[in-house]
Amino acid sequence: MFDVVTIGSITRDAFFDVPAFQTIPWKNTPSKKGFLLPLGEKLEVDKVFFTLGGNSANASVTFARSGFKTACIGKIGNDPGGREIRRRLDEEQVNTKMVRETSRLGTAYSVLLSKNGERTILGYHGASNLFGRNDIEFKRLKATWWYVSLSGDSYTMFDTIVNHARRHGAALAFNPSGYHLRHSRGGILRALKDISFLVLNEEEAALLTGIPFSREREVFRKLEKLTPGILAVTNGDKGVTVSDGKHVFRAGIFREKKLIDRTGAGDAFGSGFVAGLLRSGIAGKNIHAASPSQIINAIRFATANATSVVERVGATEGILRRKEFVASPRWRNLEIQTTQVI
Repeated sequence: MFDVVTIGSITRDAFFDVPAFQTIPWKNTPSKKGFLLPLGEKLEVDKVFFTLGGNSANASVTFARSGFKTACIGKIGNDPGGREIRRRLDEEQVNTKMVRETSRLGTAYSVLLSKNGERTILGYHGASNLFGRNDIEFKRLKATWWYVSLSGDSYTMFDTIVNHARRHGAALAFNPSGYHLRHSRGGILRALKDISFLVLNEEEAALLTGIPFSREREVFRKLEKLTPGILAVTNGDKGVTVSDGKHVFRAGIFREKKLIDRTGAGDAFGSGFVAGLLRSGIAGKNIHAASPSQIINAIRFATANATSVVERVGATEGILRRKEFVASPRWRNLEIQTTQVI
């Protein structure tokens, strides 16, 4: 039996450090900025770095480095990129026997153009777009927690995953992708009753509830009514707000030594939170037994994990090992305010 199985995308990520690119104002993007690339030119980059990516792979590394028996589930191509992904996950002691291969499309690939911690991603979904319910051997998914984040059209098997997790008595952690939210908001809302841990950012929480996040209390009240477990809403460098329906926890962040790359910070937080709960003894369906101190410990590890990730290039390079978290005085103090839900 596994402690955790992760279900979702698996990609090969290529990072190109592009300090020579000019940044220009661009009002149609959330950041209000864009990279300017001249047509017809050959441009030099300073560094190239290849690593793991994808929600399922990223989360699986967190759990494995925390000492939990972990399996990663997703789909890759029968190609050199897929073989390298499997090698890297095996190296991290993540079980890859349920990672499926296909010859129809290549392994999912992302090219990340990065500059001063910000990045633009060129994504090819490839084999991940073929990931469906027939690729999952549900009879083998005996685990305390299922960690789910579905990209592209794989969201269509979400109901099947939820139903099987319920029948197997597994706790379900869920981090919906923007694509999933836009294409099946109603389906997600109906499934929240079976979710033990829901993690989103502010924009995703507003999209899911249909309420602007400027009315934060209304957003939380709606989600608290629909989600019986724990809810976390992140907001980048402003921290996170967590609710267990009885208490609200507001935490800041551990300041990074140097911001290198934000890729994977959300995955690091979500998987780090579940790892923190597991480490505190919150397993399976006893999510309601989580005490405020156990939730605070989970927030602290999740936040440390996310900070460590943004200090390195790639979504998995900076993921903390349990002994690193425990040994370093850096991660011992985090400002967290706790109030009771009225």
